[in-house]
Amino acid sequence: MKKHQKIFIFAIATLVIFISSQSCATKKFVRTEVGTVDQQVKDVKTAVDENTKTIQAHEEKLASLGSLITQQGSELKNVETSLEEVRKTAQGKLILKEVLKNDEVKFAFDKAELTAEAKARLDEFVQKLIELDRGLYLEIQGHTDNTGPDSWNMRLGKMRAEAVRDYLYKQHHLPLHRMEVISLGSSVPVADNNSREGRAANRRVEILVYE
Repeated sequence: MKKHQKIFIFAIATLVIFISSQSCATKKFVRTEVGTVDQQVKDVKTAVDENTKTIQAHEEKLASLGSLITQQGSELKNVETSLEEVRKTAQGKLILKEVLKNDEVKFAFDKAELTAEAKARLDEFVQKLIELDRGLYLEIQGHTDNTGPDSWNMRLGKMRAEAVRDYLYKQHHLPLHRMEVISLGSSVPVADNNSREGRAANRRVEILVYE
């Protein structure tokens, strides 16, 4: 009986030792895993903090860039205004304005060719310049109605103004450096574009004469 008791006690002791050793191993494993997870969390937090700093730096750069663009835009407007003032000063005083109206010079729809009527009007205009007998500067503006896209109207207005400039140069030998061609497209109408008559009136060339 005692022998059996000793065996039983030994077995119990062995079981307790085994369980204790397993418990220690489990605790050690848990501590290791928890430490690994903690380190991973720290690494993720560090990465997030770095990304946050990077994003903030980018936002600050964008804000600075936006301010710079706004500042440069304001400076550019000031420069454009100054250039316009210089341009007007260089042109001098407006002394004559000639308008080649569509009902007189017959600009065809989407066309820039000068008709015989347009050339005759320009011949009369040159006689006025001769009578003025002074140094002059011509600004030749091309205008259109609002039919079609703005890009085409700007191009068409320039083509009409260039047709007038080329005739004045080739036929009457007006110096090219005394003439400037610009297009205003459909941006400055003189009549309602909702009617056929109004659109015809807006198809025109204006010649501004400065001394």
